[in-house]
Amino acid sequence: MPSEAETTEQPTPSEELSAEERARRDAATAQIRQLGDPVLKTSALPVSRFDAELRKQVDWMRDVMEGANGIGLAATQVGIVESVLVYRVERDSPIVAVINPEIQWRGGETEIAEEGCLSIPGIHVDVERDIHVRVAAVDETGSPYTIEASGLEARVLQHEIDHLDGVLMLDRTTREQRRDAMRTWRELQQTE
Repeated sequence: MPSEAETTEQPTPSEELSAEERARRDAATAQIRQLGDPVLKTSALPVSRFDAELRKQVDWMRDVMEGANGIGLAATQVGIVESVLVYRVERDSPIVAVINPEIQWRGGETEIAEEGCLSIPGIHVDVERDIHVRVAAVDETGSPYTIEASGLEARVLQHEIDHLDGVLMLDRTTREQRRDAMRTWRELQQTE
């Protein structure tokens, strides 16, 4: 089973989306910046305000991520240059807000797995990531907490933190895969 950070789940022919579900997904994905947008290569600024406006922003990001069928979303992906991300690895789990994240520790053991990205739909590349990480952050109220993550959760956090640093998954793959991905991306753009 490949681990895909921020994957969009395509319905199988037997589970086609209803018109309402398709409209919701299209509305959510329209909010997400795509490869080539300069904000995706911008480093996010630390958050210093923990108010109703921030909580509203976090809730909106949760809605966008869920609507797009993703498992992670960084603020820069929706044009907000603040150090905020949301994620959920298990479908029935709550969507967690991670503000001002910093990787404090990496386990040292890595694995290569396939990743996708809501900002580069239709593209999947192999990325090497740490299997275990510890992330220090604060929630939307400003309360500090620590996340001990392994496996897919660690991969998603690293992928999203990369976004906050202006780094894309294509920056972390091989030159050959990046070249192939860019060729595929150009072809996908021509068919739209």
